Formats: sequence, C-alpha cells, structure tokens
Amino acid sequence: MAGLNVSLSFFFATFGLCEGARRASKALLPVGAYEGFAREVMRMLVELGPWAGGFGPDLLFTLLFLLFLAHGATLDRALANPTVSLQEFLMAEASLPGTLLKLAAQGLGMQAACTLTHLCWAWELSDLHLLQSLMAQSCSSALRTSVPHGALVEAACAFCFHLLLLHLRHSPPAYRVPAVALLVTVTAYTAGPFTSAFFNPALATSVTFGCSGHTLLEYAQVYWLGPLTGMVLAVLLHQGRLPRLFQRNLFYSQKNKYRAPRGKPALASGDTQTPAKGSSGREPGRRSVDGPHSS
Repeated sequence: MAGLNVSLSFFFATFGLCEGARRASKALLPVGAYEGFAREVMRMLVELGPWAGGFGPDLLFTLLFLLFLAHGATLDRALANPTVSLQEFLMAEASLPGTLLKLAAQGLGMQAACTLTHLCWAWELSDLHLLQSLMAQSCSSALRTSVPHGALVEAACAFCFHLLLLHLRHSPPAYRVPAVALLVTVTAYTAGPFTSAFFNPALATSVTFGCSGHTLLEYAQVYWLGPLTGMVLAVLLHQGRLPRLFQRNLFYSQKNKYRAPRGKPALASGDTQTPAKGSSGREPGRRSVDGPHSS
C-alpha cells in the first residue's frame, strides 16, 4: 500500500508540476512559443506518468482515463502526439514550420520525462520503484506479437483515434474530452496485450525502443509506420482527400448546394398573353370616343 501511495504521489505531483509550468510559460512566453513548443513539452511530461509509475493493469486503465480527462480540461488542447501534429498539417490547419516545432517539442518533452522518471526511480522511494529501476536496464519489449500483426494493431488503434478526433474537432469539450478518454482507455484495454496500444510514436520510442527483443527497424514499422498509416486512412475516409496535397475529392462526389433557377416554360402556340394596361382592346358592343377631332 505504501508503494502505491508513493507511485500515485509521483503521478499527481508530476501532473501538478507540469500544470504550474504550463501556466507560467503561458504568462511569460510569446503566444507562438507557448502554443508551438512549451505546451507540447509540458504535456509530454505528463503523458509518461501512467507507464512510469509501474501500476497494475486495472489502476493503469483508470489513471489513463482520468489522465485524458485532465488533459482535455487543463492542458489547453496540447497534442503530445506526433501523428496528431501531422494530421493538422495534412488538413492544412498548421504550417510546416509550426508542425516541425511541435514535433521537436514533443521529442524534447519525452526525453525530459524519461530523465525525470529514471531520477525518481533512483531515489528508491518504494520497493516498486526499486524494481522498476532494476528492470529499466534490461527491459522487455512491449511488442508481444509478430511485426505485421503489431503494425496492423497500431494502425487500427490510430485509425479509430484520429477518426474520432476529426469527427469531434468542432464539438464542445464537454462531449469531446470524455469521448476521447473513453476511446483511448478501451483501445488500451483491447490492444494492450499485443503492442501496449501506444499509437503515439514519441511515447513508444521512449518506453520500448531501448528494450531487447526486436530491432529498431521492426519497432519503427510497428510504432511509427502503423500509427502514421492509420492517421492517413482516417483523414482520407473523413475528408475524401488529403487537403494539403489534393484539392479534388478522391472518394466522394460533391453536390452543388446552390441550384440554378429553372427557366420559365415556353408558351404554347394557342396561348395568348394578357393585354397590358392601356392597350387598345375594347369591350364588345361599345364604341370608343376618340375626341372632338375624330372622323
């Protein structure tokens, strides 16, 4: 019980530290530097929390759900996922320099999170942290299936995740945040036994790329190529095209929402027009009076 309390304290202390740093950077840094760099670094520090704490599966899924709820409520729409940053670029919602800055911030934030985690383990505040510190030197791979199957699992998880993000991107946070948190928790529970269901290249690189069991190329196929493929397929299904690359819709036909007005029907040969006002028509049986000079 003491080890659990220490781990939970580590998790919530990290979250509180990142939230305080996020607020300070938002107040002190220019808007561009905060949105493109500092915000991503802070969320990457929090993102590693559930995996770094060494929790059991039940508690891990609970914390994962609560973590994504807290992310949506406090971390100011930070992405903390390279495939989401690339999705915004393909949707023509972010520029290339801004996307590269976010990717750099996510990598730096994940590296800082790993350093903080190993430092906490080195303090050996609990038996669980002592065990994590010993296992970190000879960790086992999170990929517990074949490489093609693992890539398919990661692609499927990323596809569902990005499709939900695209569908709810204009929805109120009260609907979007719980839906995303629930989906992430369900996919982690379903696909966790195969690949740990990261569908986040930065997180997977930090947690499992240094472990034995597979080569770097095999890890890249599963945890980089898989989520990237799932994201591209989600954008294609939702938009019918990649807006950054194609202007024409590749899958869906676009109907014109404005219809051209129909022309007036031509008059039939037997139809007569109604005489205009002031015309020379006379009533039958009545002579017209043309004036005093009429003949």
